[in-house]
Amino acid sequence: MDLLDVTDLSAAETRAIWALANAPLRSLSGTVAWSFEGNGIRTRTTFIEAFRELGLAYVELPNLLKTSERACDLAGYLDPFYAMYVVRESNHERLQEFAAASSRPVINAMSRAAHPCEVLSDAYYIDFKIRPIESVRIGLWGPTTNVFRSWHALASVFGIEIQHFCSSEFHSENCNVVFNTGPTETVDILVTDGWPNEFNDSAWSLTREHLARLGNPKLLPTPPFSIGREVGFDPIAYEGFVGYEQKRVLLSVQRAILMHAKG
Repeated sequence: MDLLDVTDLSAAETRAIWALANAPLRSLSGTVAWSFEGNGIRTRTTFIEAFRELGLAYVELPNLLKTSERACDLAGYLDPFYAMYVVRESNHERLQEFAAASSRPVINAMSRAAHPCEVLSDAYYIDFKIRPIESVRIGLWGPTTNVFRSWHALASVFGIEIQHFCSSEFHSENCNVVFNTGPTETVDILVTDGWPNEFNDSAWSLTREHLARLGNPKLLPTPPFSIGREVGFDPIAYEGFVGYEQKRVLLSVQRAILMHAKG
């Protein structure tokens, strides 16, 4: 099973992964090829710990997909040595090309287009700690990012409606996403994400006033968050901040993704 975005899963498969997050650990065999572009402090920490807990060996292959070598050749040479690949690679098309060529599961640990592991863990937390994902009112705040694209994908997979509050330039056709140009709807939980480098509209720096107009929802800033950009105040001081608590489930969900991928 490849996991390049949430749409690679059905709702039933997603719930199967979430069930594994609550299940007893089982040992897996084999070696994981691990390639990680950038920092990704939390994702790197929890995936390496997941490998250890599941008994998986791993080999780090820096810049695995940055070479000029064809994806089919990389897969052809490396597949005999590895049980799966966990790759953080900004070039989503290159990652797709490699996954199509490989006979092993490929897990996207983040690309420029999608961040499925992040969103699956966020949604798991919401489903188990707040209420079922089908009945919770989810809001996204700010310009479209890889994280928000994966939230859009999750809404499509579950057939639910989510609210996305952003300027009109980021609105798109999506029957599962309601776009708003301001805090016009109340939500149960609000997700923020780091702004793209080229975006600097301070009107979208989240304030306490915005949160009050949204019904004072739980607040889940995607880390690393930047005070003065996507959040205009220290979110830790907000009563509804759940960022630290949510990230505690990242390990269990990533472990479950590995178990599901391995079969």
